[in-house]
Amino acid sequence: MRIAVVGSLNMDIVNRVERNPVPGETLKAESTEYMSGGKGANQAVAAARAGADVIMVGAVGTDGFGGELCDSLNREGIDTQYVFKKPGSSGLAFITVNADGENSIILSEGANGKLDKTDVFMAESVRNADAMLVQNEIPMDTVQAAIELARQNGIRVFYNPAPASAASKSFINGIDVLILNESEANIILQRNLSNQSDLEDAVHQLLHLGAKSVVLTLGAQGLMYGDSRAIVRLPAFSVNALDTTAAGDTFAGYFATVFNVENAMEALRMASAASAICVTRKGAQRSIPYCDEVSAFLETNSM
Repeated sequence: MRIAVVGSLNMDIVNRVERNPVPGETLKAESTEYMSGGKGANQAVAAARAGADVIMVGAVGTDGFGGELCDSLNREGIDTQYVFKKPGSSGLAFITVNADGENSIILSEGANGKLDKTDVFMAESVRNADAMLVQNEIPMDTVQAAIELARQNGIRVFYNPAPASAASKSFINGIDVLILNESEANIILQRNLSNQSDLEDAVHQLLHLGAKSVVLTLGAQGLMYGDSRAIVRLPAFSVNALDTTAAGDTFAGYFATVFNVENAMEALRMASAASAICVTRKGAQRSIPYCDEVSAFLETNSM
């Protein structure tokens, strides 16, 4: 499987705290770490560890973080020839993780905001990919260009509209697989999903908007998957969460690598297992499991 990932690369600055501060309050962090991240890069690493041959299309700055972000992908065997260097800073993510493993994130887009559609169309190797993963941590016209390039070349598109915006709705028609969480669905559909019926209706709405299949992730409550045949709900694996950073990206990278229409349930199970392992570890890319770890986990755990 050859996967192109068009998206962000960030240096994550992670502060660990006992609890999140209230407005106006100053808290002392228990620790601070610098780690390679970004939704695009995280998903690229997840796909590579799931066994895919991965091409990364993105941008880094001319600061000291740029080379480090590319090096972290190169160590995974990811092709970074189309990670463009832009003047100024690389993308930064300021992440706070509390004692329950829940995170809050502030993004400073840096070079990610300078990745344009010309860069995407310059990435010749992308045209030979089997699948493309794209997210919203890059300009929306660049997202649109990536999706158009994929369609022109018969490439299956996995779209993770995060961070979500109302504009994401315009890209859904024709998407092969839409992967989003509950809060992102709330924003795109401009409604509050409060119960099982609402969740099912949301998946129906997203399919009606033109997505060929939809994965609605629900954290510890599992997920919903829908396509033209049916909508099913799957529970989550039971684990003790330490840090939820990159859990969604891990799911997306694994699912894109494994998925085809005939094996959807098995792909969901494997991606869910990878995500479950991820949340038991600290950090972003370093928390993403390898394929053999996922296989071993599945042998001893059931949903």
